[in-house]
Amino acid sequence: MQDIIQQLEEKRAKARLGGGERRIKAQHSKGKLTARERIEFLLDDGSFEEWDMFVEHRCTEFGMEDEVVTGEGVITGHGLIKGKLVFVFSQDFTVFGGSLSEYHAKKICKVMDKAMQVGAPIIGLNDSGGARIQEGIDSLAGYADVFQRNVMASGVIPQISVIMGPCAGGAVYSPAMTDFIFMVRDSSYMFVTGPDVVKTVTNETVTAEELGGAGTHTSKSSVADNAYENDVEALSEVRRLVDMLPASNREKSPIRDSFDDPDRKEMSLDTLVPANANKPYDMMELVKKLADEGDFFEIQPDFAKNIITGFARIDGQTVGVVANQPMVLAGCLDIDSSRKAARFVRYCDCFNIPIVTLVDVPGFLPGTAQEYGGIIKHGAKLLYAYAEATVPKVTVITRKAYGGAYDVMASKHLRGDVNYAWPSAEIAVMGAKGAVEIIFRSEIGDDEKIQERTDEYQSRFANPFIAGRRGFIDDVIMPNNTRHRISSSLRMLKNKKLENPWKKHGNIPL
Repeated sequence: MQDIIQQLEEKRAKARLGGGERRIKAQHSKGKLTARERIEFLLDDGSFEEWDMFVEHRCTEFGMEDEVVTGEGVITGHGLIKGKLVFVFSQDFTVFGGSLSEYHAKKICKVMDKAMQVGAPIIGLNDSGGARIQEGIDSLAGYADVFQRNVMASGVIPQISVIMGPCAGGAVYSPAMTDFIFMVRDSSYMFVTGPDVVKTVTNETVTAEELGGAGTHTSKSSVADNAYENDVEALSEVRRLVDMLPASNREKSPIRDSFDDPDRKEMSLDTLVPANANKPYDMMELVKKLADEGDFFEIQPDFAKNIITGFARIDGQTVGVVANQPMVLAGCLDIDSSRKAARFVRYCDCFNIPIVTLVDVPGFLPGTAQEYGGIIKHGAKLLYAYAEATVPKVTVITRKAYGGAYDVMASKHLRGDVNYAWPSAEIAVMGAKGAVEIIFRSEIGDDEKIQERTDEYQSRFANPFIAGRRGFIDDVIMPNNTRHRISSSLRMLKNKKLENPWKKHGNIPL
């Protein structure tokens, strides 16, 4: 018995060392935490329960029988984040560069399966060079097994990927199918093929940072949802996000104690929208003044800045916020903003998170680049997402809501539950100038007449009252009372029940 216990302790000590002290020092010298340190920082103190510590590969090709590292380069198990159960895997770059082998994949699959069964988020701390080449097809099969579980878990449990090192090839496709991807600046990379392969195949010279760094994926490709300065900041933000999310699609949006009065008035909002309709203002000011204690977790802040997406709490309940940003492109919807918002809306709907939509949109962005890029199909994604969503939907029109963009932004016609407008709202097919130039085309050239027609159109249509007359707006509210009206609506909608017709799934225009 004593021998077994001694052997056990030796194996545990060996597993905890991973690739050895030299490689651990190399990891630290790059400003990176080790795989175990990351888990310790991510989870509540003393809550981690490790699984499969003693797993070893069975490969005998290329001398691998002499290179066995207990644990197989990935640490798996479960623990707590602010008391909430989560499952986690953390790839160890000190062991074969974090490469995925047959048994490395089996360990990941085991925790994913259990997370699905019990209804708990799965968090992947990714630091992997890709498939373990020595294992050939076995490593590829391992990747496919993980991919299949990513798909099955989608919309069932939250899946969060944190890219904490260079991830290439198959190592990027699993994160791509998860709900959120976070990166670390200057130390994490994602690419299907690295700079050397790109140089060989296409003769392009590009750095790892330019090809797949955090800046590229947060601002250009939209692959990543945000990037942070170091491992500690990234893991801290993941803890913050997990606290805002339900554990699975079986649960409602979480409610936490709030010290912020849900009926709080914000008098400053009465002057947020400028008198000049062409002058921009910062919609983020409204978002933060509506949120409990001004706390807002923004998703994709560096991509498609003409629309804001993220999570806030109102009266203690997590809500998803979608808001046009007049500071960028006047708040127009384009390809990128439509895709960004559509994915976020669908996430909220998957996990029973109410959606608050703040509207100031003059329309879809015109131009050949948009049309050739497929704005029709991409814009339809946002329309589809809102129309499909069955969660509570509360909409506030702050200023412009023109044309098809009015329809798309959670209008009453797409099953919006409660739709408010501020007195400054302009709900119309288009702006007064454009409308007059179409309706009174014959009078173009007579500046005085055109101005008279414009003023007439402005007074008749550039207001919320026609929409109110038709019942498309439930009420015109004072800006300072917006938080109270939203929180009251959310309380009213807490037991909302709405089901879509039975189907395997829809065919969203991808």
